Amino acid sequence: MIVIYLKLSNNERNQIAGKLSEGVSFERVLSDIRTNLTPKLKFIKIPQSQTIENRTVDAADDWAGRFWARTWCNTKAPNFCETGDCGSKLECAGNGGAPPASLVEIALRGWGGLDYYDISLVDGFNVKASIEPVDGRGADGRYGCKKAACNHYINDECPQELRLYGSTGVVIGCKSACLAFNTDQYCCRGNYGVPEKCKSTDWPVNWPDFFKKRCPDAYSYAYDDHSSTFKCIANTYRVTFG
Repeated sequence: MIVIYLKLSNNERNQIAGKLSEGVSFERVLSDIRTNLTPKLKFIKIPQSQTIENRTVDAADDWAGRFWARTWCNTKAPNFCETGDCGSKLECAGNGGAPPASLVEIALRGWGGLDYYDISLVDGFNVKASIEPVDGRGADGRYGCKKAACNHYINDECPQELRLYGSTGVVIGCKSACLAFNTDQYCCRGNYGVPEKCKSTDWPVNWPDFFKKRCPDAYSYAYDDHSSTFKCIANTYRVTFG
């Protein structure tokens, strides 16, 4: 497990953007992909005996971005990581992670002076993820200053049509319907590019319902805002993968 503490500061965006855009990397031990999880951050080896690793990064108070986990990584392979890869580079340097990947998204000091954060499975799932404010304030209710999490290991139950198999033949990710089928309706684009015309209940198969039942806090498709967006004011956020 890796825990990242996101601390707000007055640093300029261009000083911290490179750090915060990098995916957190995990290396899985092939003999047991569930229990033998060796965490790595920026490909720095963490001792096998160490089960939890913490890292802290600073962010400007108006920063917005995302965190994700890269898994099944091998620096000698054509693609560094089999999920979340960012162009086969050691450091992502602003590049996004290849889906499927569980995303932790946050926009600091947005509308109304609040921070907005979420867990997104719009690009699919690869590892469990969560984000929570530390000593948060300024928002109440179900989505006010609460922990947002996807704590269900979805890969074990992923429908056959959505499965991503790794080089060893095991399921290492669960694709979104958009990624798996690439249709305008499933991707909420073209004629389906507005919320009124892209409701998952109208789809041929309601694939987002599979994700939502297992991770009700998370975005299950592009227009799942009403039950997925959290808000708060905090100077520190705890982001956890694994």
